[in-house]
Amino acid sequence: MQALLPGLALTAAIASVSIGLGRSGWLQAHGISALTLSIVLGMLIGNTWYGRVGAAAGAGVAFSKANLLRLGIVLYGLRLTFQDIAHVGWAGVAIDASMLCSTFGLACLLGSRVFGLDRKTAMLIGAGSSICGAAAVMAADPVVRGRPEQVMVAVATVVVFGTVGIFLYPALYHLNAQYGWIAMSPTDYGVFAGSTIHEVAQVVAAGRAVSLEAANTAVIAKMVRVMMLAPFLVMLSAWLSRPDAASHPGDAHHAETGAPVRGGIAIPWFALGFVAVAGLNSLAVLPQAMVLHLTDVDTVLLAMAMAGLGLTTHVSAIRKAGVKPLALAAVLFAWLVGGGLAVNAGLGALFGLGA
Repeated sequence: MQALLPGLALTAAIASVSIGLGRSGWLQAHGISALTLSIVLGMLIGNTWYGRVGAAAGAGVAFSKANLLRLGIVLYGLRLTFQDIAHVGWAGVAIDASMLCSTFGLACLLGSRVFGLDRKTAMLIGAGSSICGAAAVMAADPVVRGRPEQVMVAVATVVVFGTVGIFLYPALYHLNAQYGWIAMSPTDYGVFAGSTIHEVAQVVAAGRAVSLEAANTAVIAKMVRVMMLAPFLVMLSAWLSRPDAASHPGDAHHAETGAPVRGGIAIPWFALGFVAVAGLNSLAVLPQAMVLHLTDVDTVLLAMAMAGLGLTTHVSAIRKAGVKPLALAAVLFAWLVGGGLAVNAGLGALFGLGA
């Protein structure tokens, strides 16, 4: 345990600073969360003086970005209830599921065949774009088993295009209201934003730029999408366990990561824990004060995990990845906006959303 203390102290310090800065009104208004700040600060330190303390802090930093991450994902379930689904109805569930599957499928297809990326980078970018941003990238990593630079590249794309979405979505809504291209109520806009924007914080910012009603609906739609993280991880694990998935370009580093060769479905326990905690929260048996306290603890755990990722990511490795990851993320973002609008309109009409 003593060997972990220096690294845990370092990631905790970065997380504490990030959470404090994340309470800034300006940063909140622009959808910049404590988790994003924690990655950035971790990267700044990791690429400057961390090398001097890396030998002593390495064990604790690795513990933060692996073990604390899994615990953080489990506790993330306290932010959700199954009752959230009722607020957006079957239309919201169908829209979220359609966008998740289509976006991730596009990432896997275009990533390797069009952009020539290794499969792991493509899948991590796809997970971040299709579910819940950086948290989804980090949650998918234990299943995908990517290298730190692959994870960081995926997180960077989420930050870039999610930030663009904060400003683009409200602008599109107001332009549509002015010119009347399609019928879109604040509720419709909320489901559209929640089903297609990357991060929860970014969804909140884009929703509030339109109205409180839009923000509330957007957050609920986003939370339903986040709830799909667990079944997604289980299905991804099953897909990666196929015999013909054992050897792909970019997957030859099992030995350096210490990951065992896949021989069966490795069900991510933290995904099941996530669902169990969400189910417990749905029963409303926990005191509200306890839930609020545990969600604060969860924010700290996730921020420490993000700090650990930033500390172990080198700018040179991201530079080496080139523009291809950003190009893939740009195509996925275009699909989330354009294709997402079409999916929302089609399924919304089919299920009577906003009627």
